[in-house]
Amino acid sequence: MSICWTWLSRASMQISRTVLAQDCLLCGSASGDAALCVPCHDELPGLPAGCPVCAMPGATGGTCGVCLRQPPRFDLTFAAWRYAYPVDKLVHALKFHGRLALSSFFARELATRMAQVDIVLPMPLHASRLAERGFNQAAEIARHFPAESKARLLLRGAARIRPTRPQADLPLAERSGNVRGAFACRIDLAGARVAVVDDVMTTGATLNELAGVLKRAGAARVENWIVARTTID
Repeated sequence: MSICWTWLSRASMQISRTVLAQDCLLCGSASGDAALCVPCHDELPGLPAGCPVCAMPGATGGTCGVCLRQPPRFDLTFAAWRYAYPVDKLVHALKFHGRLALSSFFARELATRMAQVDIVLPMPLHASRLAERGFNQAAEIARHFPAESKARLLLRGAARIRPTRPQADLPLAERSGNVRGAFACRIDLAGARVAVVDDVMTTGATLNELAGVLKRAGAARVENWIVARTTID
C-alpha cells in the first residue's frame, strides 16, 4: 500500500509540474512552476546594505542621518530589491496588468527574511481606487505569506478613509501633506508587532503616516516589508 501511495504521490507531483509549467515573465524561457527562470531571478537588482530604519543604502550600514534627525514612526524597513529594471516591470505587471501570480512570488521573497511579528497588514487602498483596479496588490502579496509565520493576517486592519493623489505624481515636498489624515485604524493593536506590506517605497511618506496611525492604535512596533525600494543614484 505504501509503495502504491508513493507512486501516486510522485505521479501527482509530476502532473502538477506539467500542468502548471509556465514561461519566465521576463525572458520567456521555461521556468516550471516559478514566475521567473533561475538566471533572470539571480540577476534581479539587489538592495545594498543601508539604514535599517528606512532601507536607504549607505556606506556605514547604520541608521542614516535623515532618520536620526527626524525619526520616522516606523521602526524598520526590509525591501527585497532595488526599484530598478526589471523589478519595476514586475511590479507594474502585478499592479496595473493584474499578473496576480507575481503576488506569491513577491511574498516568498519577503518571507525568506521576515522577522517574527504578531500581525501582517497590507497597505490599504481607498474604496474608489480599489473599485477602479479590482484588487489591492499589497493585500494579494500579504495573502501568500506562509502559515508557519504564525502572524495574523488582517486584510482590513486599517483603512484609507480619503482618496489621495498618486504619490509618484507629486513633488517630494508635497507627498507628506498628500497622505496626512488619509488612514484610520479601528482595532486595538495594544502591544502588537505589526508588519505593513507594500509594493514600492520611495520617500516613505505614506508608510510613515500609516505607522503613526497604527501606533496610536497601540502597536508597539511597526515594520515595513516592501518589494522594492527606490534609491538615490
